[in-house]
Amino acid sequence: MKTEVYSWRVSTDVKTSLECAARHRKVSLSAVLDMAAREWLTNSGSGDDDEETQTRLRKVASECFGAFASGDTRRSETVGEAVRQRLRRRYGR
Repeated sequence: MKTEVYSWRVSTDVKTSLECAARHRKVSLSAVLDMAAREWLTNSGSGDDDEETQTRLRKVASECFGAFASGDTRRSETVGEAVRQRLRRRYGR
């Protein structure tokens, strides 16, 4: 049972096309709008497959994770100084 109400403004040509589609399918205008909204939600990636999408995205992203094999165990602590040295060498500052 439908209990929620939603209204919006549409152009005359869109309204006419929706009414025509409803008559052609022999259903109410609200049924056409409901079908259109459900189809849009399905095609836009929203809805029940959210967890599946997140799992797929995590898998793809995890291929980019890792560590640099520089051998320098203090690299993250000294990165600022290393960048400054490279800039001085490159630009003479």
